Amino acid sequence: MKHRIVVLGAGYTGASAAGRLARRLRREDVAITLVNAEPDFVERIRNHQLATGQDLKPRPLSEIFAGTGVELRLAKVTRVDVDRKTVALTGANGAEELGYDTLVYALGSGWNSQGVPGTAEHAHQIAGRTGALRLRERLAGLDAGQTVVVVGGGLTGVEASTELAEARPDLDVALAVSGGLGDWISPKGREHLRKVFGKLGITAYEHTTVSGVAADHVTTADGKVIPAAVTVWTAGFAVHPIAQATSLEVSGTGQIVVDRTMRSVSHPDVYAVGDAAMAMGAGDKPLRMSCASGIPAAALAADAIAARLTGRKVPDKTIGYFNQCISLGRKEGLIQYVTADDRARQGVLTGRPAAAYKELICKGAAWSVANPTLGMPTRKHRVTPERTLRQDTV
Repeated sequence: MKHRIVVLGAGYTGASAAGRLARRLRREDVAITLVNAEPDFVERIRNHQLATGQDLKPRPLSEIFAGTGVELRLAKVTRVDVDRKTVALTGANGAEELGYDTLVYALGSGWNSQGVPGTAEHAHQIAGRTGALRLRERLAGLDAGQTVVVVGGGLTGVEASTELAEARPDLDVALAVSGGLGDWISPKGREHLRKVFGKLGITAYEHTTVSGVAADHVTTADGKVIPAAVTVWTAGFAVHPIAQATSLEVSGTGQIVVDRTMRSVSHPDVYAVGDAAMAMGAGDKPLRMSCASGIPAAALAADAIAARLTGRKVPDKTIGYFNQCISLGRKEGLIQYVTADDRARQGVLTGRPAAAYKELICKGAAWSVANPTLGMPTRKHRVTPERTLRQDTV
């Protein structure tokens, strides 16, 4: 009987893990099933472009995984039973149950309203394709001079506000941040960020905590009212709640606690990658929710699974960072070089070269997903029954 590997989620991490497993293992030995609710691969790191009216290249998962040996199952995951080793799905054929021997959990994250009143009713989000398309439609209906307020000063908020200001110079774009603008990057990086904000006419409300969202304004903790025809909420991400409803060991954020190989510390037949995992990186610091963390984690998990199933040496690696790539519209960018544990260095790359660099990173990430078995090794190690059983405990 083939060893059943089920991968939940076909974002950057899940799709990468499935493709890498197909490269590492023989079709005669394993059955790899990739479960995803949507038929297309979504370039999440480009959702701010989608929201501002740009069209992205469609990437059907059926085409990406054709001929790879990976079975695509279009369905929504409704429950995971890690004790029975089953996954409950709802798809075109209704409710069904899928069994597994090894599970790769990559359901990722969505937007986090932080419990702020009015956010769910009135704010827009770009954590998913559906939200980005809804915002796109709303922005298209705005008249010149109307105000858009982006809430959240992280990478997503900075990229969304600059993309919008460049695409729609007729709108009044503002960014509300709880700290200082770009306070996580170096002084040189902050200086360039402020320069770009000034050039694009973006108002930065620094040290401003948004405490309420209404249809036409946001309210701050100190009682200030900021007009907002549209509010875009980018203040953090929340993981999919399914893992927390299982007997898996999870963190306070609902992420699955994993070891250095992305393997659950409580259930050895479960691996978690991407935003769904609480994994430690360089300097024994938790990896941040990002594509920069997720893709290396997916590769590490796939290699560890393959090694354990085939009796090879399990990789012993620590994921670290090199830079943070920030797009500031289509013509500007900021590459902040960082230490392995993600602390800003003095060095930065700015301007058009940085924009080109970020575009290359985005294209490279999508290309790697779209070509899952490129470079398939000519020799694949066999999975034996003894090793299949032993991987539950080794």
